[in-house]
Amino acid sequence: MSEQDLRQRATDVIGAFAPRRADAGNAWGEGEDRVSVVAERSEGEAEEIAELRRYRAHLDAHGLAWVEGPAAYGGAGLTTRHADVLREVEAEHDLPDDAYLRFSASTLCPTLLEHGTDEQRARLLRRLRTAEIIACQLYSEPGAGSDLAGLSTRAERDGEGWRLNGQKVWSSGAHYSDLGLCIARTDADKPKHAGLTTFLVDLRAPGVEIRPIRQLTGGASFDEVFLTDVHVPDSARVGEVDGGWSVVVTSLLNERSAIGREVGVDAALVDRLVDLARHVQQPVDDRTRDQLADVVVRAWAAQLTTARFLDGGGTPGPELAMTKLLTTDLLRQMSDVAADVLGAGHVADTGAWGTYAWSELTLGLPGLRVGGGTDEILKNAVGERVLHLPKDAR
Repeated sequence: MSEQDLRQRATDVIGAFAPRRADAGNAWGEGEDRVSVVAERSEGEAEEIAELRRYRAHLDAHGLAWVEGPAAYGGAGLTTRHADVLREVEAEHDLPDDAYLRFSASTLCPTLLEHGTDEQRARLLRRLRTAEIIACQLYSEPGAGSDLAGLSTRAERDGEGWRLNGQKVWSSGAHYSDLGLCIARTDADKPKHAGLTTFLVDLRAPGVEIRPIRQLTGGASFDEVFLTDVHVPDSARVGEVDGGWSVVVTSLLNERSAIGREVGVDAALVDRLVDLARHVQQPVDDRTRDQLADVVVRAWAAQLTTARFLDGGGTPGPELAMTKLLTTDLLRQMSDVAADVLGAGHVADTGAWGTYAWSELTLGLPGLRVGGGTDEILKNAVGERVLHLPKDAR
């Protein structure tokens, strides 16, 4: 199928589910004025997830739930460029928030394609893409910081399965997820990167406790997850025993690819910033005009750079760290411009539509700069693995 044919088909299929944004009343002063790029809601999540599942089932019924995925697992067998075309059409329509699905679709599915068993792929991939199952990441720990391989969660043999004990933190969406991709230490005598194994953990299983973490934005999209004698069958192990680090690397590269490709650099957000300046500053001063021009250029550069990195398909390489850095830097710049334009209105709600809403982006940005690897760690990855500079002192 050509890209043009897919665009027409996607327009017809998606148009049958939801109106185009231009028809949904997205002019300045109309509709919801949130500008956050991450799901931060504490209320209404169940309703949003139900609507997202209805949409994904609609796509699946028309063969569009996984455009670039293998046909054997419910995909259309097309290219990543075809997937970009579908996203472009989706951006033109008033659709449910797909942030709930981001880890499941963009990170876990390609990770299972590379490291999962045939049974895991057949059982999970299509259900992850349709949001029948929602998954999250169980990697970070309170005592490990950015040194992910320094984790202390343990997995010990228990008959035909494993028994997990430990604590995870900053797990996005764990409270509404069904499944967690967890890394745990299975051999304490091996070097820290070598004695790790990954598992798919049922988050409704006995011994799993999830505590939401309230954030600066007022939302609670991150969670702490406590694992106390949680039994996991060996069939839920992903990859080889003590070979979990390669699974983690694959998932992180795909996560950074998703952040660079799907979060925060869309034209609609840039347009909102330009509209903000037009409605608050009359006329827009030269300094703000220069700042906005720089944002527009950087947004295009981020999109084109990400597309170039992903053009070859396959597993993303370490250069994908750059796309995440481009995204978070662009969002920081947009936040700064909004603060300059709004002045005190950025921190004090005047009730004017589309103004104080920018504070949610500003307050949520630190979380995005940590998620998927901190900016500092990613700069090390680019320096060492892409530019081949001398390694940072450990």
